[in-house]
Amino acid sequence: MASTIQALPIEVVYLITAGEVIDSLASVVRELVENSLDAGATRIVVSLWPQQWRIRVADNGCGMNLDDLQQAATAHSTSKIRSSADLWKINSLGFRGEALHSLTTLADLEILSRPVGGKLGWRISYGDGGEVVQVEVTAIAPGTVVTVSHLFGNCSSRRQGLPTTAQQMKAVQATIQQIALCHPHVTWQIWQNDRQWFTICPAATTGQLLPQILRQVRQGDLQEVKLELSNPLNSCTDAINRVSPHSSLNLVVGLPDRCHRHRPDWVRVAINGRMVKTPELEQTILSAFHRTLPRDRYPICFLHLAISPDQINWNRNPAKTEIYLNEIIYWQEQITQAINQALSISSSNLKEAVHTTRVSKLLKAAEAKGSYNFNPQNPNEDYKTPNSCTDAINRVSNSLKAVAQVSNTYIVAEHSGGMWLVEQHIAHERVLYEQLCDDWQLVSVEPPIILYQLSPAQVSQLQRIGLEIEPFGEQLWAVRNIPAPLQPRDDCAEAILELSWGGDLQTAQVAVACRSAIRNGTPMNQQEMQTLLDNWQRTRNPRTCPHGRPIYLSLEESALARFFRRNWVIGKSHGI
Repeated sequence: MASTIQALPIEVVYLITAGEVIDSLASVVRELVENSLDAGATRIVVSLWPQQWRIRVADNGCGMNLDDLQQAATAHSTSKIRSSADLWKINSLGFRGEALHSLTTLADLEILSRPVGGKLGWRISYGDGGEVVQVEVTAIAPGTVVTVSHLFGNCSSRRQGLPTTAQQMKAVQATIQQIALCHPHVTWQIWQNDRQWFTICPAATTGQLLPQILRQVRQGDLQEVKLELSNPLNSCTDAINRVSPHSSLNLVVGLPDRCHRHRPDWVRVAINGRMVKTPELEQTILSAFHRTLPRDRYPICFLHLAISPDQINWNRNPAKTEIYLNEIIYWQEQITQAINQALSISSSNLKEAVHTTRVSKLLKAAEAKGSYNFNPQNPNEDYKTPNSCTDAINRVSNSLKAVAQVSNTYIVAEHSGGMWLVEQHIAHERVLYEQLCDDWQLVSVEPPIILYQLSPAQVSQLQRIGLEIEPFGEQLWAVRNIPAPLQPRDDCAEAILELSWGGDLQTAQVAVACRSAIRNGTPMNQQEMQTLLDNWQRTRNPRTCPHGRPIYLSLEESALARFFRRNWVIGKSHGI
């Protein structure tokens, strides 16, 4: 019987390889743009003619000399690695030498380039398989221009299987935006059919660039954290023989009291300059935002890790969008800590916490009304000075000083940058919720709490969250232990009944915190308000309650100064 296994012709091998790397207009743009970034470009112009299946990418990178141009499109030719050992110390976006060669298999390829400091520029056209078919001197500024024409011209079925032109253009835009987030210092100009489509201006940080991509988000809605980290050591030998190199973590989060999404479509992770899919890290981000957002809402978060190359294996996917990451638990811990830091309120980010959009709306409303109604509830109570050094230190570190109470509901707090209004019930709810998460205690009660006419599902639910419940007669049930915060309350039976209607332990903890928190309409003295403010600021997620509602409204001192026109010249303001 003749063998059925045969070696594929080399041209078929190249087509299969090319199909793994180049499968759309967006993949062409991605590969060419990554080459530009590897060349050190700070300005990239992408031009597209989708109906003609033509793409051009021009950059101001280091350029190539004639020798490099002649080898650039041959199979597996690259300047970025030399041996198998180099696969474990990759610092570039490209390294396989596949992209340009794949393009010569699927399209017509032309490259114009001139190296920085070079006197001549060159234009080279490549044939099938990367063979050089034309070379000539050309006038060009330092940098490179790559033109791909008649993409998939030899694979008409490939074109027919692709999405519509509009969908492909949307994919191109998303690809460029994702790359721009990883490289905020680069200027981008994108043209479609000889008309400027969109631009992305360079920014000092990713947080400053993000509003250009998410138009509904303002820079004041974001918090950015940059941390230097040590790479985890792989073994005791590593610890002895070398000092672990440092990594960095750049995190941009949308503050949960100001911006969020209907879908988890803006949880993005990048590693070493490339956006990647990492379900483990994405789930870590979502978990860190748990109980800070309204129901069925998701965070805005961009995470960029710069990690030592020996921690990463890029050879999981041809497009390099999926990776193997060593010591995944270590990175998850660092990410969680960074998100907690971004969501906290401290003296270092107090000014950045100002709600500029809310302030402007509030001031406009106040100006139209012409007056403020402020009714302190305790006008005769003297402010109590701290009676210990600890109180003084805490007050300085926490930065907020309780001033008054409005409508027995809002605490007016002063800080160095202005003033805040803190809603007392939901601030206390946040404090209690985190205490319950950290130390869920059930205490015995005697006599037991008697509940009437519970369904089997309600009984099972109370048992699921740890309550001891047993029959006490016909349609009667005795509950012999309850969550500690509910013990002093008169409505304890109603609270237990509320817990019986379903949900997991965390849902029960939210319900207990809400039921136990100080009610709106309750008068508070100065010390009680200050204690609540101090406890609230020390929570892990002080910006929203466990249901996702904002806890405070901030008024920056500069906004107050503008409203009261304190910057007027005295003589002119008096009409002199």
